[in-house]
Amino acid sequence: METKLVVFKDKKIRRTLHNDEWWFSVVDVCCALTDSADAGAYWRKLKQRLSAEGSEVVTFCHGLKLMAPDGKRRATDCANTEGIFRIIQSIPSPKAEPFKRWLAKVGYERVQEIEDPELATKRTRALYQAKGYSDVWIEKRMRGIAIRAELTNEWKNRDVKGEPEYAILTAEISKAAFGMTPSEYKQFKGLERENLRDHMTDLELIFSMLGEAATTEITRKQDAQGFSENRVAAHKGGRIAGEAREKLEQETNARVSTPENYLDEPESKKRLPRKKS
Repeated sequence: METKLVVFKDKKIRRTLHNDEWWFSVVDVCCALTDSADAGAYWRKLKQRLSAEGSEVVTFCHGLKLMAPDGKRRATDCANTEGIFRIIQSIPSPKAEPFKRWLAKVGYERVQEIEDPELATKRTRALYQAKGYSDVWIEKRMRGIAIRAELTNEWKNRDVKGEPEYAILTAEISKAAFGMTPSEYKQFKGLERENLRDHMTDLELIFSMLGEAATTEITRKQDAQGFSENRVAAHKGGRIAGEAREKLEQETNARVSTPENYLDEPESKKRLPRKKS
């Protein structure tokens, strides 16, 4: 499952891909339209009122896992574009109309990306460029995204049960490759809600790709089926990257994993050689 933040005005709206369409956090939408001090409480009262009125809007919502402010993924009421439109109609707010136009634009862009996946790649590349990443780094990051997608497609076709199991298998690869799970790695880098791979150096990205590419190859060659067999394959793939990393560290006497992140300074600026004083 792919999860992203989008912004309406200055309000952040969490969204996630579910059944190949965007689903949006209802609480975030309520916050954007009402400026309520407690958007969660506002949504709970609205949900009660709609249920009492016999509205079908509440049935459009599903609890999907989104990143919470504490950095953990928690089940959150989400609705697709149709459901969000119906919820908006139930919220008296002068902000509703521009929000509808914004939401329609987001939905239209997703339709375009389904019809032409290259558009999604171009938009992602442009986003990284706007954030100050170098072209060299972006090439590795984009390749890593493709390798990751190839691996999750294999898992999907081999009876791995969606996001919770994907996360466990990913942690298995990361632990074997770097000695840290993704959550431990984020703590190591001082990250909270940020995407870990967006703060990886070139070498960290390369070994992440190696671990996942090796896992994909092992999974196919050994025809791994179900969660348990794929977990074994994930560990083996991660160890291939881990052993390569350890060998490089021995030769260079330097660790591949680094606390370095790009929270305060863009990646492209950190590449610039430091002037000697």
